[in-house]
Amino acid sequence: MVKSDIQRQRKVLQAVIQEYITTAEPVGSRRVCHKYSFDVSPATVRNIMADMEEMGFLFQPHASAGRIPTESGWRFYIDSILEVTPLSETEKALVAGSLKRKLPAGEVLKDTSRALSSFSGHTAIVSAPRFTQAVFKHVEFIRLRKGIVLVICVSPAGIVQNKIIEVEENLDQARLDRLSHYLTELLSEMTIEEAKKKILREMQAEKDLFNRLLSSALEMSEKNLPDGEEAVYIEGKTNILRYPELCEIDKMKAIFETFEEKGILIKLLDKCITAQGVQIFIGSESKYNAIEGCSIVASPYVTGGNVLGALGVIGPMRMNYARLIPLVRYTADLLGELIKEHSG
Repeated sequence: MVKSDIQRQRKVLQAVIQEYITTAEPVGSRRVCHKYSFDVSPATVRNIMADMEEMGFLFQPHASAGRIPTESGWRFYIDSILEVTPLSETEKALVAGSLKRKLPAGEVLKDTSRALSSFSGHTAIVSAPRFTQAVFKHVEFIRLRKGIVLVICVSPAGIVQNKIIEVEENLDQARLDRLSHYLTELLSEMTIEEAKKKILREMQAEKDLFNRLLSSALEMSEKNLPDGEEAVYIEGKTNILRYPELCEIDKMKAIFETFEEKGILIKLLDKCITAQGVQIFIGSESKYNAIEGCSIVASPYVTGGNVLGALGVIGPMRMNYARLIPLVRYTADLLGELIKEHSG
């Protein structure tokens, strides 16, 4: 295949996708040829579309219809054709101005989700910071009764994690207070993950130097520093109803059940935490049947070099990725800054 043919195929795919984003209807060769100023006949465009159907990039719902992009078509478009333009300074100012800065930590996340939904026109999701990635500020042990202790871990941003643990020894509150003070001094300004690693190093490297009190603190904390159960904030759920391809009853039911259960969304956002930059899951790429007709555009948010959580938008596969990618990226940057302000 000559270079000109490849370029023509890319132009046809781009035209079909741009038209389908707007109309949600199968796109015919005549519409592509006339609206996008191709210098070839509709018959030639139709042949190109037929070739791209054989390649798996387009799909014809029925013989008399035009064509629509497949998941493979969307993926090729995003990876090889899509041109993303950064948000203008005016758009950035509007997004930043919509976020309230003096809110409790949890309200900041909800407010960010609300703003992202408003500016994107889609359902927005924001995962709460993973406690294991939050900076460690304070630990406290509280005796509830014999053998039962409440562990409270606090981050500078005000994220609190509580966990009730069982201990073999009958520790009184005075001793627990000494344990709390020791660990707070030892682990200050570390993430929970870093704290766990330091505790293990301390136990291995200086085991003989710690008296029974300190050894108890290290052992208790190594076993019981919590991993936490992440929450996810969802705004704009009903935006899904704006898209006819998602309004079939069974499909809507599955999507809204996913919104309510949240576990799938948390797992998808978790995938972004271990990656860099904006991640896009198209249809079945999410690996979850309940939302296989949807796409997700998501990004991690970071404070002080630590990835805390992720946010994104969920909607139909025909989302305007060129606009959503920079919007999600910028909102993630803003959220990271807001949480840093809380930490200060």
